[in-house]
Amino acid sequence: MPVVPSAANTLSPLLDRPTRRLTLLMMPLALAGCVSAPQQPYEVARAPGFAVSAEYLAMYAERPDEQFPLPATDISEVDPRYLRREVSYPTREQPGTIIVDTDNKFLYLVRENGRAIRYGIGVGKQGMSWRGRATVARKAAWPRWTPTAAMIARDPEKNGPWAGGMAAGLDNPLGARALYLYQGDRDTLYRIHGTTEPWSIGQSVSSGCIRLFNQDIIDLHSRVPTGSTVVVLNRGQLLTPQPGETFDEFAAADSI
Repeated sequence: MPVVPSAANTLSPLLDRPTRRLTLLMMPLALAGCVSAPQQPYEVARAPGFAVSAEYLAMYAERPDEQFPLPATDISEVDPRYLRREVSYPTREQPGTIIVDTDNKFLYLVRENGRAIRYGIGVGKQGMSWRGRATVARKAAWPRWTPTAAMIARDPEKNGPWAGGMAAGLDNPLGARALYLYQGDRDTLYRIHGTTEPWSIGQSVSSGCIRLFNQDIIDLHSRVPTGSTVVVLNRGQLLTPQPGETFDEFAAADSI
């Protein structure tokens, strides 16, 4: 399936020429050691206050044209590996396929000629509990979010007020856009969405599914039509709930 054309056709040459400073900063980060508890939030080693290029500042700038005017994302403390760029990515999957690499915290949108657009992601427990192939059956701009009955029962004070659904907006945990993954007519409850916590990109977090910077999910949403294939890679043992625990952050009523 061909990738939906975008006005951002200059993305590849722009991002294939990172500044020397960005390149030098990425080298020690690539050598960082493994985290012993990958399912827990953790800090990513980075050089604080690195000089952000003008190209990236523009990429993650405010979006006043949105239904809810979106502020700029502060990327000064973000590991540069997780900023959007086009990369070499040979694969047998067809252009237009989304590949979610939960282990390495990347999402790839496959393009022609062995290339892909790579986005940094944050992965919640629900995102680590499933792997396989699915289809983008629904897309939503500024979706609603509805807590499940189990979430309300666990924390009625926090989640009870949203039993009828949380309206779209800057505080909504699904962010600016959401993609809903189905297998046939069955909702997998697996979501690719924006986030109100940009610091979590590149990390394993305690809740949620697959999250991107809001500017990145807007970009991905614009390129991917419904019906697109999604491949979720979880190479290790799938995360399963502990006794009394459920991974139920998303309900079938989301976006309704």
